Amino acid sequence: MKHYYNSMSRAITTDWILKELDAQHEQIIVNFAEDSPELRDLQTINPMGKLPTLVDGEVVVTEVAAICAYLADKYFNKKLAPALDSNQRALYYRYLFIAGNTIEPALTLAASNIEHPNSATAGWGDKARVLEAIETMTPEKDWALGEEFTAADVVFGGLLDSAVTFGMFTPSPKVAAYIFRIRQRPAYKETHKPFDEALS
Repeated sequence: MKHYYNSMSRAITTDWILKELDAQHEQIIVNFAEDSPELRDLQTINPMGKLPTLVDGEVVVTEVAAICAYLADKYFNKKLAPALDSNQRALYYRYLFIAGNTIEPALTLAASNIEHPNSATAGWGDKARVLEAIETMTPEKDWALGEEFTAADVVFGGLLDSAVTFGMFTPSPKVAAYIFRIRQRPAYKETHKPFDEALS
């Protein structure tokens, strides 16, 4: 597998799940500031020319949640995804996809002081409802699906961690405690060290 990566991109999240899974792969660092073979390869493989991008043989996967879902199922024995016939699978999907489809667009617009002219028609609603959803979905203890850490925590928890880091919202004590638990994971610490150093 090849993982197209830059430590200051969303590929930090997919790097994190690769480390959680101990998945063997080649990390290809893409520098967007220069016209490099790596960048040209990325633009050929992913029409958006964005990170992260994962290449597994003939399979190309883009988008954080899609890559995390793909890897959790590929390495199913690592138990980062509930069983296909589990009644937790639907909730798992909600955590995976609400992050990029709903939470990030709403927080990004709000951080840019942009208000959708009719939030009722926007797929992500508005910031107030998003913050309420975050509060409701954040676990009081342990992880999104209970005692077992899963890819849902990488995607959902990872986005909350990033949003708080960039001041996009102020977390409640419950959300802050969940983010703190996320940050204690060895794979998180390993993958986020370059990012933290760049911000310090």
